[in-house]
Amino acid sequence: MNVANPSLEYRTRPSEDLLSGASNEDNIPPIRRYIRIALRWRYVMIGSVVGCLLLGLVVTLLMKPKYTASSTIEISRESERVTKFQGVDREASEADQEFYQTQYGLLKSRSLSERVAQQLRLVNDPKFFEMFGVSSDEDGAFAQAGGRYTVQGRTARLRIAGEVLRRNFAVTPAQLSRLVEIRFTSRSPDFSAKIANAYAENFIQTNLERKIQATSYGRDLLQRQLAQAKERLDESQRQLVRYASAQRIINLPGQPTAQGGTSERSLVADELQSLNAVLTQATADRIQAEALYREQGRAGASGDALRNQAINALRQRRAELASDYQRMMVQFEPGYAPARAIKAQIDQLDKSVSREEARVTGSAEAAYRQASRREAELSARVEALKSSFLDLRTRSIRYNIFQQEVDTNRALYDALLQRYKEIGVAGGVGINNVIVVDPAVVPDSPSSPRIFLNLALALLVGIGLGSILAFALEQLDEAITDPSEVERLLGLPLLGTVPKIVNAEPREALLDRKSALVEAYLAIQTSLAFATEHGVPRSLAVTSTRPAEGKSTTALALATMLARAGQRVVLVDGDMRSPSVHMLAGVGHEIGLSNYLTGYDNLNSIIFPVDDLGLSIITAGPLPPNAAELLTGNRLSILVERLLESFDNVIIDSPPVMGLADAPLIASRVEGVIYAVESHQIRSSQVKAAIARLRGSHARIFGSVLTKFESKKASYGYGYEYGYSYGREDK
Repeated sequence: MNVANPSLEYRTRPSEDLLSGASNEDNIPPIRRYIRIALRWRYVMIGSVVGCLLLGLVVTLLMKPKYTASSTIEISRESERVTKFQGVDREASEADQEFYQTQYGLLKSRSLSERVAQQLRLVNDPKFFEMFGVSSDEDGAFAQAGGRYTVQGRTARLRIAGEVLRRNFAVTPAQLSRLVEIRFTSRSPDFSAKIANAYAENFIQTNLERKIQATSYGRDLLQRQLAQAKERLDESQRQLVRYASAQRIINLPGQPTAQGGTSERSLVADELQSLNAVLTQATADRIQAEALYREQGRAGASGDALRNQAINALRQRRAELASDYQRMMVQFEPGYAPARAIKAQIDQLDKSVSREEARVTGSAEAAYRQASRREAELSARVEALKSSFLDLRTRSIRYNIFQQEVDTNRALYDALLQRYKEIGVAGGVGINNVIVVDPAVVPDSPSSPRIFLNLALALLVGIGLGSILAFALEQLDEAITDPSEVERLLGLPLLGTVPKIVNAEPREALLDRKSALVEAYLAIQTSLAFATEHGVPRSLAVTSTRPAEGKSTTALALATMLARAGQRVVLVDGDMRSPSVHMLAGVGHEIGLSNYLTGYDNLNSIIFPVDDLGLSIITAGPLPPNAAELLTGNRLSILVERLLESFDNVIIDSPPVMGLADAPLIASRVEGVIYAVESHQIRSSQVKAAIARLRGSHARIFGSVLTKFESKKASYGYGYEYGYSYGREDK
């Protein structure tokens, strides 16, 4: 045959094929690997799923029904503060979730649960503890006297009742809202609704109590600070008055300030301001009087004279008389009596005008001198007041410091007083940010057990447990389930794979030339043609790790295939402990190998032809007491040499390797060994140990044959059975 088997390339390139064999598994996609593991251990996974489903169904049917009641409350964030005093309250930002997490924690607090238990009188209710299966012997808290619980155990019972409520209580906040759902689960629907409503009511009450308590703390703090501020204000005021009295600083109340107080002004400053205004007016009067005085002329041309009515009347009269006198002078002499009379009147009028003008001029001078004296006096007074004011300013520096301290203490006192009043008002109002939106109602249907949910969970658990078991078994399983694992795990080239034969004897399968067994061993024969330089080894042994792995069938099948190829083949049963070749060939083993090894030389008498298979056999012969002693001599080597003179191939069915010395002894007498490995059964660690023992005896191993292979059980099956069944119909 000229057909090359790729598996034989391992003999010439062992390291490369080993790497490729290892990488073949690594190249498999993880999903395919997991699917094949699941298919291989499918019965384990199915059993796990079915068991979990049955267990879930039984547990669900045995569970007592429970009822869940829920009430909904709204928790608003407090955006406003009761007071503006720093430290009394803290304003929460819109993005601050700390407030709501705190509220959820308060709902789950131990104190609230114990408050509910105490309000509903659950501490002394035996039915409550019996409902939740609380042991009546725990801590001696349930001791009874006269059919009632004792008072001594009340504290312990309260703690236990609170823990029971907390275990069956749940807080579920609604996403992106201020609504919170309070749930309680028990065996009684009425009790569940009562507890849920009690939780909501008691949470609102405790919230109000905390606010009142916090307000009381703030009021007490402000009251203490208010007393201290009042004491500081009184002391600063007394200090200011003492200093003002000592320095004789007198201030008058002024205009109200923007801060709500009043400004003060000193008496000296007020007087200086007034005198300064009077001095300014006096200076103006003096300047005006001086101007009038300077305007007086000797001809009576002053403004006052021109405006004087008496002088103007005298001047008018004189002008009239002067006119009459001039007319008379035209006709008469100055001595004329009427003329002299008119002249006398004119002279008298001139004297009168002069006297009036002198009087007017004297009055202006007197007014000027009086204004000058008054200005000088006021100026002197102002200068004196300026000196006094400067001295007062020097003495008022410390006074102002005391005044500022008084103002500061008064402002702080007023602010604290205002806040104290606000806290008093807020404490009486009792603002609450928690309201009940939907009170709990008695549930109509139980919340648990939920059979479909439990079965779904049981299914998931079963799948998970089955997967874990499948992966664990896959890791723990050392059986060779795939042909590619032979080279990767054992380091031996794979000569071929032999399918498992069901409902047929090996001899019958070999007689059917279209059977899968024949096809498999024909492929193995082809692989052996490349095992040595001269083709199929002339002498070889077939062994395995333990009995019943298919080594005898392999030896018989190889001998049959070689015989059908025209070779003269003899099959020697080397297993003198548990012979089987005589049964496969249908002959007895009264005489055979053991006879020859003990000195019997008639070779032809121990060779039996098998006509239907076309080969000859040598049975094991009578079973010796110790087969290993017979194999230690050179009789087996002589037998092989004599058989090769008459036959083309000598095949020895060797005993298993583990625990026996026969197989290494036989392997050292032939060209090499074919190692039969049973798939799905033998552990790879045992095979490695057996191969190491063979190699320790310097035996040559041509390769391995994977026997009893079932493709459906393969971890990474490649459809091996397709080649064996091609062209045949399943009967």
